Amino acid sequence: MTNPYAEWFEQLRAEYGEQLSQMPLPDGLPEHLRTLIQTRDEEAIQFMIKLAWQFGAQVGYAAGAKREDAGVTVTRPSRVQA
Repeated sequence: MTNPYAEWFEQLRAEYGEQLSQMPLPDGLPEHLRTLIQTRDEEAIQFMIKLAWQFGAQVGYAAGAKREDAGVTVTRPSRVQA
């Protein structure tokens, strides 16, 4: 059975992976994440992902609402900007 989320994630990684690989993370975050992976703290990793997902959803909603108010047609960007 295929996982649609995993397929979507891999598609995004293929499309934006190069650009995002150049995006720096806050100091200490890569090391902290590595520790969480090594200690198999799945709960903490899922919490981080949920936070990122929630923040992204809020930003996306706000951007969409702003464009809607301005009467702008929303199109998919060709590049990810961080």
